[in-house]
Amino acid sequence: MEGKQTSVTEFILLGFPLNTSMQMLLFGLFSLFYVLTLLGNGVILGLISLDCRLHTPMYFFLSHLAIVDMAYACSTVPQMLVNLLSPAKPISFAGCITQTFLFLSFAHTECLLLVVMSYDRYVAICYPLRYSVIMSWRVCITLAVTSWVFGVLLALVHLVLLLPLPFCGPHQINHFFCEIIAVLKLACADTHINETMVLAGAVSVLVGPFSSIVVSYIHILCAILKIRSGEGRQKAFSTCSSHLCVFGLFYGTAIIMYVGPRYGDSKDGKKYLLLFHSLFNPMLNPLIYSLRNKEVKAALKRMLDKERS
Repeated sequence: MEGKQTSVTEFILLGFPLNTSMQMLLFGLFSLFYVLTLLGNGVILGLISLDCRLHTPMYFFLSHLAIVDMAYACSTVPQMLVNLLSPAKPISFAGCITQTFLFLSFAHTECLLLVVMSYDRYVAICYPLRYSVIMSWRVCITLAVTSWVFGVLLALVHLVLLLPLPFCGPHQINHFFCEIIAVLKLACADTHINETMVLAGAVSVLVGPFSSIVVSYIHILCAILKIRSGEGRQKAFSTCSSHLCVFGLFYGTAIIMYVGPRYGDSKDGKKYLLLFHSLFNPMLNPLIYSLRNKEVKAALKRMLDKERS
């Protein structure tokens, strides 16, 4: 039994069962999306760093979201591109476990950052006179660091439970990266505790935060409707709608995958949904914030004008 447990030292990611020409097409498209993800989030991060007018709590948290989105994409997309070029190329056991850990860390961190960002908007709109006192830089840094630390610690719990499991074959993962549920299916032992912890973790970082964000935005909507100035109301709606779009895309797909019925079943439908979650969400986030945010567009215009001059 010991020999069987140590026989699996690498895995094959099945990815997408397509013909060669379609795989090449997907490789080109996904490479383009990956570059756009890094470029878009990099531009957002650069604008916030260089423009002093964007040195506010809201854009401080947005910069952290941009970092998470870039890291989130980097943890899965490169391996997926390798698989499209060389479907039979294996990934080592250590590399697979590392990818699982990084993906979970960044996913948990983004969940918590979105909660922090909704709290920031709640304070800004519902308590505008006390905003600078409540959302001091010390509080902002504490909230951001807490999101990162808890995101990594939650992923570490799954890693600690995953490492002792024996993997004695088969070695084919029905996914385009080492997603935790797909990896657990290959274990040669009872994974009930692991699956329970995945569900418990999903509830703690998805359902709980989702409920708190919904409650926050109900209060925000009520506060916006009380604003007498049409311009102020439009600005508040514009800012909050960007947050709601990002929040809806991220939490909607994540809840369907991990909290919905048969969360442990890694069928093709959820595999493609996770593709949207891990590739398109990070790419769409900077577009949503730049297209619907006048301050970001103004900062980009100032930077372009400065470069021309």
